[in-house]
Amino acid sequence: MQLSLSMASEGILLGMGNPLLDISAVVDEEFLQKYDLKPNNAILAEDKHLPMYDEMSSKYNVEYIAGGATQNSIRVAQWMLQVPGATSYMGSIGKDKYGEEMKKNSKLAGVNVHYYVDETAPTGTCAVCVVGGERSLIANLSAANCYKFEHLKKPENWALVEKAKYIYIAGFFLTVSPDSIQLVAEHAAANNKNSRYLQVFSMNLSAPFICEFFKDAQDKALPYVDYVFGNETEARTFSKVHGWEIDDVEQIALKISQWPKASGTHKRITVITQGADPVVVAEDGKVKKFPVDKLPKEKLVDTNGAGDAFVGGFLSQLVQEKAIEDCVKAGNYAANVVIQRSGCTYPEKPDFN
Repeated sequence: MQLSLSMASEGILLGMGNPLLDISAVVDEEFLQKYDLKPNNAILAEDKHLPMYDEMSSKYNVEYIAGGATQNSIRVAQWMLQVPGATSYMGSIGKDKYGEEMKKNSKLAGVNVHYYVDETAPTGTCAVCVVGGERSLIANLSAANCYKFEHLKKPENWALVEKAKYIYIAGFFLTVSPDSIQLVAEHAAANNKNSRYLQVFSMNLSAPFICEFFKDAQDKALPYVDYVFGNETEARTFSKVHGWEIDDVEQIALKISQWPKASGTHKRITVITQGADPVVVAEDGKVKKFPVDKLPKEKLVDTNGAGDAFVGGFLSQLVQEKAIEDCVKAGNYAANVVIQRSGCTYPEKPDFN
C-alpha cells in the first residue's frame, strides 16, 4: 500500500471513547436466554448480567482482547496506515492489571494513548457472546464511565485535539461524557469557520439504545458531525425515535445527511453498513450503494468488531483525502479481515491496495 502520509502526519486522527477489555467466548443459545440477551445487539450491563462474566470465564474458552468501539476503530485505522503515531486515543481505565494490559496492547498497536486512570473503579469489560457467528455485547463500563472532562482540558491532552485533523467518537461516549464531545465538536466547528485549519468531526450511532435513551445528547452533537456512521438497525431506530415513519435505510441516510449543520465548511455524509448487503452512502442529496464482498459462511468466525473495523478502514483512507469509494473499499476490506478472526484482531500487516 502506497501511503501519502509521512511522519508529519503524527496524531492526524484522534479518537475518544470507552476503553473496554473484551471477554470473548463462543456460547450457546441457553446462555443467551439465561441472561436475556439478543444476538447482534449491544447493551449496558445491569445487575442481572454481572454474574455472567465469571460464568463465561469458568464455563467457556475465553479470550481477552483490548476493545471498546472507538478504540477498535482507531487501532484498525492505525494498522491500515502503518505509520507510527498517526493515531491518538483518550478514555478512562482503572489502576489494575487489565488497565496495564490495555496500555501495553495499545502501544504495541502504535496508537498514542492518553488514558485517564481512575483509582476507584476497575477497568471496564465487555462480554462478547458469540453464537453462530453473531455477537451479543454486554458492556460493564466501570472505569470507562469515570472519564473526567478536566482530563481533556489538560494542556498535553488538549494538544491532541488541536493537532488532529480528523476526530472520531463512537456514540457510546454520549453515556459517559457528553460535555467532552460537545467541547471537541464546537472546537472543530469554530476552527472551520475561522479557517485556521480544517478539522473533520465524525461520530457513530453505535447502538439502538443510544438512539433511544440518549437522544437529546445525540441530537445536540449531530449538527457538528461531518460523517455519521451506523448500521441498518441503528438507522431504523434513529428514524423511529424521531417520528420519521421511514423504514427505508437509503431514505433515512439521506435525511440524516440533510440534518442542519453548525458549520458550513463540510457537507455531512452518512455511511450506513448493512452486513452482507451494500453499504449506503448519502451526500449532496443523493444516495450511492457499494457492494460488499460475500464471505462464505464457513469462513465467518464472529461479527464482533466488524462495524468498528469498517469505520477504522474508512478513516484510514479519509485521512489521506481519498475518494469515498476508496474509503468504503478499505472499510469493507478491514471488516472482512476482522470477521474471519476472533474479536477485533488482525494480521501483522494489511494486504490492501
